[in-house]
Amino acid sequence: MPRPADMPAWLTKPSDRFVLKWIKCHLSARVTPRLEAVPAIRPWMVTVFSAALGVVAGAVFAMGWGAVAGALAGVAQVLDGVDGQLARLTGRQTRGGALLDSVLDRYADGAMVLGLVVYLFRLPAPIPVWLLLALGFLAIAGSGNVSYSSARAESLGLDSGPPTLASKGTRTTVMVLSALGSALWPLLPLAALIYLALHPNAVVVSRILRVWGR
Repeated sequence: MPRPADMPAWLTKPSDRFVLKWIKCHLSARVTPRLEAVPAIRPWMVTVFSAALGVVAGAVFAMGWGAVAGALAGVAQVLDGVDGQLARLTGRQTRGGALLDSVLDRYADGAMVLGLVVYLFRLPAPIPVWLLLALGFLAIAGSGNVSYSSARAESLGLDSGPPTLASKGTRTTVMVLSALGSALWPLLPLAALIYLALHPNAVVVSRILRVWGR
């Protein structure tokens, strides 16, 4: 997805899609210039803090404080866009930093999904435990494989298809909104878990079939 000619280069990167691009342009961009003015702050510090906050959000979710978890995860998502913007603004982009960001993202995502599952277990959700665990497994595996299948296909020179709405920005936003909404409807995170179990895995299967068919 090409960047508009009038959009500053530090705002996004070419691989940013849909929801994630909106978050970076409208939310992260409000924070990044302020951090740029603090010389002691490095992009990797923001990366680590963002991931740690995401893991804490998952733990808070597991303790049953859905709205608080949603707020923490929302802040973590905004900061996850800040580290790359700060790196581009200050000329500190490195491949190592990009790898660190991608790896820590997986830990934060996994913690949030796990926290969501534990939250529903303690509620309790009106579904069998085995089904809850199965949905949790599919959510974690599918979420990780959306990014992995894309990266692996690219490394093999294969066309994995057009951009997908099951990207990290969308997945995290679904969890954040469901966590915040749990204050009004405690079972709302169940809808998020079902989405995370179905949509990302459907994207992964469609990519496999697309490549296999060719």
